[in-house]
Amino acid sequence: MIRVAFISTYPPRRCGIGTYTYHLRQYLYQNLPHQNGHPVITMMQTDDFVPHSNLHWPLATHVRNSYPLMADQLNRSDVDVVSLQHEFGIFGGDAGRYILDLIERLTKPLVTTFHTVFESPQEPYRSIQQSLTHRSNGLVVMSHIGVKYLQESFGVPTKKIFYIPHGTPLPPSEPRESLRRQLGWEGHPVIMTFGLLSRGKGIESVLAALRRVIIQVPKVLYVIAGQTHPEVLKWEGETYRQELQQLIEQYGLSHHVVMLNRYLEDDDLVRLIAACDLYVTPYSGMSQITSGTLAYAVGLGKPVLSTPYVYARDLLQDFNELLIPYGNIEAWSIQISKMLTDPSSLENWAQKMTRLGEGMHWPKVAKMYANIFNQVCV
Repeated sequence: MIRVAFISTYPPRRCGIGTYTYHLRQYLYQNLPHQNGHPVITMMQTDDFVPHSNLHWPLATHVRNSYPLMADQLNRSDVDVVSLQHEFGIFGGDAGRYILDLIERLTKPLVTTFHTVFESPQEPYRSIQQSLTHRSNGLVVMSHIGVKYLQESFGVPTKKIFYIPHGTPLPPSEPRESLRRQLGWEGHPVIMTFGLLSRGKGIESVLAALRRVIIQVPKVLYVIAGQTHPEVLKWEGETYRQELQQLIEQYGLSHHVVMLNRYLEDDDLVRLIAACDLYVTPYSGMSQITSGTLAYAVGLGKPVLSTPYVYARDLLQDFNELLIPYGNIEAWSIQISKMLTDPSSLENWAQKMTRLGEGMHWPKVAKMYANIFNQVCV
């Protein structure tokens, strides 16, 4: 009965890594049940966070001494293995360096999931990631190219790196047409993007393409779902959302674009994705190695179009026609129109994405993690 402790932003932060950890922990119970449960070391930004239960162990993000103290707590506990969900920006210190104080003092086996891996890491990131690769008993990445990056940058042996696809929810049981009626989408071909809103998502390029798409698909809707990223709100408020709204007015798209400015719980998100016709990730940056949003869409069997950033190239490596360069408005408009005006082609792509996404559902992903945890505890 292996007991796993997770280090993550869950709870209280609503972000991709927090959501990832929540689902992994929930489904892990099916594979590694434990009478004492699986605790979560919570990155605590403020003093007003009240732990939900004795399984939530708060760690003060920006208090350096809290990291070795948490290592001591873990070492004294009956935890068998620690799962570190790593992203540079969620820990204290320069590029999250404080986490090294914890892992260097930790005596328990450590499995680190890298949510970011660089092709050519530079300081201060390089030395931090190198320390993590050296100390960890196992390393998890969500793209095949991430395995290559770790081997080339740090000389990590193949047997220490595990590829596990990004976990995704199971498709809803409710019929798609019923979902579309509830959302008021009947008769509308629907394109969708979701996620915490920030610059770099490339949404403005889809809006530009949409001006041409509506000529071929006059009832098209583009749904932009998700609240503005909390860090973006701190620095510039809702400026980017307002810029997008101005573009919508300028392009005459007010009847073709819906912006849902709220945090979407998973049930709502799954319903939205299941009900749409085409999912797009038009990101401008090409180095992104993980995308939970694209993973969710494929896991739910949605036809997708994406710019060719690292994760998209890796996940859609057999479907190059689904990858469109950022800023090529003509190519985006042509491909969107082509897919939305050909129901048989759209259905064919849905079947292909369904087959691709079957291995990404959380029950299967959690089982892969359970195998790794068992392996490092031997």
